[in-house]
Amino acid sequence: MACRISELVIEAADAERLAAFWSEVLGYVEIGRESDGSIEIGPPGTGFGGPQPTIVLSPNSEPRTGNVRLHIDVSATDRDQDAELERLLALGARPADVGQTGNESWRVLADPEGNVFCLLRDRIQPL
Repeated sequence: MACRISELVIEAADAERLAAFWSEVLGYVEIGRESDGSIEIGPPGTGFGGPQPTIVLSPNSEPRTGNVRLHIDVSATDRDQDAELERLLALGARPADVGQTGNESWRVLADPEGNVFCLLRDRIQPL
């Protein structure tokens, strides 16, 4: 037996804003809300336990210290990397510098709260 990643939990100063951003990036929808203000988003029609993990945006007003040691990689499903980069920037992502050389095949970005993620070059098939 093995485990599967079922949820990713991201602490957020503004859970609403981050839920909206990641929903647009991934084509996710809101699945539910908790009394603590957490918002769960996931693939439409499947939700928790489906083939992709859901994301829980959990409110946290504490200032973040240092970089998070885990990041998300995304790949476009229906366009090339340059077109997807433009879309992500229009949604509120911004370029991030983590010491890359400029020769990488991926683009390093940050979401509206500064969480780093990478846009990979290769397209993948949609589910």
